[in-house]
Amino acid sequence: MSPSAVQPHSAANGHFDDDLDLSIVGLGVEYPPHRVGPEALEILAERHYPDSTALKKVLSINRYTGIETRAAVGDVDHPLVNSKTSPDIGELNRYFQQEGVRLSVNASKKAVKEWGGSVDEITHVVSTTCTNSANPGYDYFVIKELGIRSNVEKVLLHGVGCSGGLAAIRTAANLALGSSFQRKPARVLVLACEITTLLVRSELDSVVQNEEVRIGVCLFGDCASACILSNGIGQDRSEEPIYNILGWKHVVIEDTEKDLGFDVDPLVTHRTPEQTDTILGWKVVLTPRVPKLAAASVAPAFEDLIKSLPHLRNGEIPRKAQDFDWALHPGGSTIITGVQQAMNLTPEHLRASYEIYMEFGNSSSATIMSVMNRSRNLEEVRENVVAAAFGPGITLEMMILKRKTGLQSLPVEGLD
Repeated sequence: MSPSAVQPHSAANGHFDDDLDLSIVGLGVEYPPHRVGPEALEILAERHYPDSTALKKVLSINRYTGIETRAAVGDVDHPLVNSKTSPDIGELNRYFQQEGVRLSVNASKKAVKEWGGSVDEITHVVSTTCTNSANPGYDYFVIKELGIRSNVEKVLLHGVGCSGGLAAIRTAANLALGSSFQRKPARVLVLACEITTLLVRSELDSVVQNEEVRIGVCLFGDCASACILSNGIGQDRSEEPIYNILGWKHVVIEDTEKDLGFDVDPLVTHRTPEQTDTILGWKVVLTPRVPKLAAASVAPAFEDLIKSLPHLRNGEIPRKAQDFDWALHPGGSTIITGVQQAMNLTPEHLRASYEIYMEFGNSSSATIMSVMNRSRNLEEVRENVVAAAFGPGITLEMMILKRKTGLQSLPVEGLD
């Protein structure tokens, strides 16, 4: 381990050191078994709701999202989305504590297996979800199921939505740097899990009852993902990095807290008597301003992050966005294309994001590690990757990653 890695460095001086000795050494993704196409929403709407202007608009949008299938914990006949009323938060919680924990355990096992270490070596667990708010959190049960010691240092992030996966990696990186300063090993399990598809009935309630055009119901799927982050201290085996972490950036776009969110479903007066005192989970807040706001925030964040990484310069010339592969959280087709246009990228730069979006949809915080996993398996790649995700606030998380050596690489400016 380099001497600089045990100094209080990070980016406090505006720059990251050229060797943080932070690496992702295991990745695991677990999607549930079911795949639902656009027709599933139409079937549920026809079964349970009368025609309305807003519903027709939503179903029209649903046919043109660019998503071929979404990963889901159940098919269109799942009992929780076919009962007389929408499932309440108690039912959603009980289901998450079973299926969400199962998905998370499986994703974690995949990451640990690739790392090659033992759960006894895990020093920290950093988790996130926006589709469960139980106390203790779901991470408690995942830790128990994996056999990790009960006094492991753990953090559960909430309120970060779709940016949560990358926020969790950033948090893990800072924790690992703290351990490096103390000359202690850090092996951090980072975990994200979301079950969104069971909220379909609550979303459709609002579409029909309030005549709201809510496109979130057309986008989201289910997933758990995990990674192991290492600070390189105390290695007694060869840890093969998947990605080295070079630096990161956290940005909040001012005065946008009402544009993107995921709020507890409010009570409304015209629900059925069975739902009078019921909270039906959460609902997506997504205004039409989000794609433009998100795309406009990327360039300044990227420029600031590149300035904080002087060792990435090509002589005196800073690296350009086109010099990197991009692992962008696929929040929606307009999010991906908006960033693509704003940064003068091609679809090839974003191919991992497009592929995950089309195959599985947007699984909120769990999606970014799935995109990173897909990106590392591409045949022709660039050495460095920009990972980026948007969350409530609007918040932008951005991170620069370096791939392991030995891959077939594209030229730095091969697609300008």
